[in-house]
Amino acid sequence: MLIIIGCGNSNRSDDGAGVAVAQRLLAALRERPQPRVQVFDAGTGGLDVMFQARGAARLIIVDAAKSGAEAGAIFCVPGNEVVFSYEPSWNLHDFRWNHAIAAGRKIFRENFPSDVTVYLIEAESFAYGLELTPAVASSVDRVTAEISDAIYSYPGSG
Repeated sequence: MLIIIGCGNSNRSDDGAGVAVAQRLLAALRERPQPRVQVFDAGTGGLDVMFQARGAARLIIVDAAKSGAEAGAIFCVPGNEVVFSYEPSWNLHDFRWNHAIAAGRKIFRENFPSDVTVYLIEAESFAYGLELTPAVASSVDRVTAEISDAIYSYPGSG
């Protein structure tokens, strides 16, 4: 099973990049279903990522980033390079997808994907708003197309 999870807050402009990718992929799968592929919009909930990823052979996560790179830059990173252990706190909002991968591997062991890819799209703005900036919108199109290729070439897809 290939699982794709879009993360972010679509009420904060470019922070919704991962959610936008997930929504576009969900629409494509409604038109052309793939039985071994699932797509989820996890919003900002790291726990959702952990539980949705359980049982996948391959996991793709898409989120916005703010690293100082040019807006719209796309980083495709192996999951092992962005996984962090989680230090417990009273605020579950601090438990993000990168913590979810580490925790999922500890909790679910062999039932958690070892093949993880993360797409990070460099944001221009995290201001309140429903629209992506032009540079990020263009990158969302490119990432959606690249992941669509992965979906339709995934073993068992037709």
